[in-house]
Amino acid sequence: MRYKLKTLLFIVITIVAMTGCDAETNDTNSDSQTEPAKGLLKEPYSDEQYLLGTYVRIRVYDENKEDALEPAFERISDLGDRITINQKGSEIDEINANAGEKPVKVSDDIYHLLKVAYDYSVESNGGFNMAIGAITQLWRIGFDDARKPEQAEIDEALKHVDYRKVQFNDQNQTVYLEDKGMIIDLGAIAKGYIADVAVKVLKDQGVTSAIVDLGGNIFVVGHSWRGKNEDWNVGIQDPNSERGAILGSIKEADKTVVTSGIYERYLNVDGHKYHHIFDSKTGYPYENDLASVTVITAKSIDGDGLTTVAFDKGVKEGLEFIENETDPETQAIFVTKEGVVYVTDGITDTFKLEESSDYKMGDRNDLQ
Repeated sequence: MRYKLKTLLFIVITIVAMTGCDAETNDTNSDSQTEPAKGLLKEPYSDEQYLLGTYVRIRVYDENKEDALEPAFERISDLGDRITINQKGSEIDEINANAGEKPVKVSDDIYHLLKVAYDYSVESNGGFNMAIGAITQLWRIGFDDARKPEQAEIDEALKHVDYRKVQFNDQNQTVYLEDKGMIIDLGAIAKGYIADVAVKVLKDQGVTSAIVDLGGNIFVVGHSWRGKNEDWNVGIQDPNSERGAILGSIKEADKTVVTSGIYERYLNVDGHKYHHIFDSKTGYPYENDLASVTVITAKSIDGDGLTTVAFDKGVKEGLEFIENETDPETQAIFVTKEGVVYVTDGITDTFKLEESSDYKMGDRNDLQ
C-alpha cells in the first residue's frame, strides 16, 4: 500500500536546529543569547511516540501547556487505527471488505476524509486516486512482502481503480464501493488529515506555538518562540542524501510543509528501482524527472493531496497547477533527479538554497 501512514517514512522535512540539535536556525550562538517571547519557552515540552508506522513528535512552546500533548497523541492514535487498511477492524478495512456487497456507515472523521479524497480524485482526473489500493496492495512497496507483479496481475488490478465507483450517502453517512475488487487506500492523504486534527486539538487547548511532525508532514503552529514577528525556519530534505540533510530552507508561520519523494520507499528488481508513488493509469510507479515535491499550504491534508497531483503532472504542469488552481498562499518546491530545483513564483525570494548543496536553481523557461 502506498502508505504515508503505515510505513516507515521517517523525516522528509526537518525543522532546522533550534538550540543544539533542535534549534530553529543554524546560528546557535545567537540562539543561546535570545530570550523567548513572553509566555513561550525556548526549550519546549516534547513527546515522541511510534504511531502511524513512523515516529510522531510534538513540541509545545507555550508555558504551562504540557498537558496538551496527551490529547493530541490520543487523537493521532485513534485516527490511525480507524484509517489503516493493514489491520482488520478499521473503518476503511470494513468498507473494502464489503466492496460490491453493501454500504458501510462510518464516523464523522472518516466520512469527511473520504469526501475530501474523492474531491481530489475528481478534480485531478485520477492523478490523485483514492481507489489506488488494488495496485498498491499488489506491489506492497514498503513491506517485507513487496514484489514486482506480473503484467497480467497489474492489468487485472487496473480494472478496479475507478474512483467514480465510490458512492456516498450523506443522509446515512455510508460509503459503498460498486466494484467487488476495489480497495480504498488513503495513505496518500491520511497523515495530512491527522496532522490537521492534531493541530486543532493543540489550539483548542490554548497552544499558540508548536511543531507537529508526523514523520514528514510538518506543521508549524503560530510563530517561533522568539516572538510573534519571527517565523519558523523550515529545512527542506535533500532527496538524494541521508535523512536530516537539507537542500534549502524557507521561513513560515502557521503553515504545513509536506514532501513526497521517490527515495524513502522503493523496491529493487534486476537493477531497476521502483518507488512507492503509483500512476493509476499504468499500474507502475511514475516515470518522470521528479525526485521530490514539497507543498507549503494552510492545511496538511491539502499538502498531501497536492504533492500526489504534482507527481502526476510533472515539473512544468505541476508548477502551473499549484500557481493557477490552488489557494494563492499555496506554494511548492520541485526537485528533479538531476539536482535542479524549481519553485513557484510566490517563494522565489524566500526560498533559500543551501550554499553547500550540490543543487542549482532551475530556469522555468527551459522546461518543456
